[in-house]
Amino acid sequence: MATVRQLDPGTRRYTRHIVFELAHIIRERDIITYEHCRRVAVYASRLAREYGWSRRAAHDLALAGLVHDLGKNWMHNDILFKESALSNDERAEMERHPSIAANILHTYGAPKTLVQAVLHHHERYDGLGYPDHLAGEEIPLGARLLTVADVFDAITAERPYKRAMESITARDRIVAATGTHFDPAIVAAFVRLLDTHPNFLIPSRISPLPPRPAPHPVWMRHDHFDEE
Repeated sequence: MATVRQLDPGTRRYTRHIVFELAHIIRERDIITYEHCRRVAVYASRLAREYGWSRRAAHDLALAGLVHDLGKNWMHNDILFKESALSNDERAEMERHPSIAANILHTYGAPKTLVQAVLHHHERYDGLGYPDHLAGEEIPLGARLLTVADVFDAITAERPYKRAMESITARDRIVAATGTHFDPAIVAAFVRLLDTHPNFLIPSRISPLPPRPAPHPVWMRHDHFDEE
């Protein structure tokens, strides 16, 4: 098997190698984050195909999904594994994770489209996201697709601080945030995908600890979607 030093930077083979190596690092640090990234990669690829992207472009977006939370590896354990609401300072620290991941990917020579999708996957269509408060079509299309996939998995997967939401309820929550959190055209494609594939949901391969009552609303966590 070729090593990264034997591959030419800028090639798709090089990019895949780098992404898989970094995904392995995520898995070694936190299996829950890795499994989330794995599912988001699949959801993002399916959504991109439904939206009209080529198979190759959808596969490239899946690579971004696989490492979109890479920056969480540099978060302190007290923040990353906290089972209750994050404080304002903790939330601000956690919100650095897209920039950290993008910087790492850029350093490794990942394609700009991949880096931008990872950097902006927490932007919102109304401009109230982070890190750069981009709005509408200012947000790279790959990031807009990745955002929907990311949120869908975040609210349908069980975590130590929350229970999993049913797929149909998650669908309604995403539709309700059309034009605020999400690109309307992408939501339309995602709804078509869900409505035509009743078994769309990917089951978790791990079982987090039972949720504990949080002293603050769980939406104060950076990764818990709220339509407000």
